[in-house]
Amino acid sequence: MVLYGYWRSSCTYRVRIALALKNLKVEYKAINLVKGEQKQEGFSELSPNQTVPSLVVLSGGKQKVLNQSLAILEYLEEVHPSPALLPADPAARAEVRALCLMLVADTQPLQNLRVLHKLSPDQAQRNAWAHWAISEGFQRFEKAIAATAGQYCYGDGLTFADLCLVPQVYNALRFQVDLSAFPTISRVYQVLVELPAFKAAHPDLQPDAVVT
Repeated sequence: MVLYGYWRSSCTYRVRIALALKNLKVEYKAINLVKGEQKQEGFSELSPNQTVPSLVVLSGGKQKVLNQSLAILEYLEEVHPSPALLPADPAARAEVRALCLMLVADTQPLQNLRVLHKLSPDQAQRNAWAHWAISEGFQRFEKAIAATAGQYCYGDGLTFADLCLVPQVYNALRFQVDLSAFPTISRVYQVLVELPAFKAAHPDLQPDAVVT
């Protein structure tokens, strides 16, 4: 498998965590979003939406390119089901997916790089917008997982929701969101980031990381 991604992309981060949890090895190819490499012809043929991650897999003897982080997570769960990252019960699986969408559809897209660049050339305005978007999303997510959380976002087993939460908290910290306002999010996050797979997937440890 080949993973195209960017070290600070929260969407790529989700997939890296899943790969680490399932002990799957990939070849990593960095796409620098800041430099606009996602718009170059070679990559945009792989990802028509010009976003990361993209995962190249072999299926039925043919090479296929999978895009969109949640679709990739679903593929990995079906092809490599251990350890399971979705509950066995269909209703519980739907609840976990709903938690994921609160972050990956309702929160993260509002503060992604493309939106911030369109919003304003002023970094202070971009930061203020991202802070607002994440805070608003976390208010709703906090209420949701206050009803579902055990050790993790959904009970005491790791799920896709945890893989979506940690990258979003990483973004929140970048934009100086005060996590003390979200006690359940903060508690679960502190547990998750101590797990080896989550540590290995951290943006600062990726080969294309730019740490200052």
